[in-house]
Amino acid sequence: MLTLEIDCPVCGEVLELTEADRAELGVGDVIVCDSCNAEMEVTRNGEGEDFELELLGVLTTCPNCSEEFEVTEDMLDAAPVVEGADGVTVSLVDCPHCRAKIELEFEVVEAEED
Repeated sequence: MLTLEIDCPVCGEVLELTEADRAELGVGDVIVCDSCNAEMEVTRNGEGEDFELELLGVLTTCPNCSEEFEVTEDMLDAAPVVEGADGVTVSLVDCPHCRAKIELEFEVVEAEED
């Protein structure tokens, strides 16, 4: 049985999809990364490696109120980028539940060229 390996666009974790997994997925279905909770929508599911995902958002838990929320592209676009306490560049987003300012650090994952 063939297994398709896809790198998560947020954390770089390898997501493995078997033929059986792919048979159950249709365009519009959502896959969630086990490592970082990034949500990705299936945009193409053809034969072989003809498979594409589009990042929808990332789920995170507020350290202040412990509520889970989705970090969207719009939220990140509106968030100021600052230098965190440890000198790392972070995005400063507001928790939609308690309005606490939360520092989120994202790692840029380069796509492999075939």
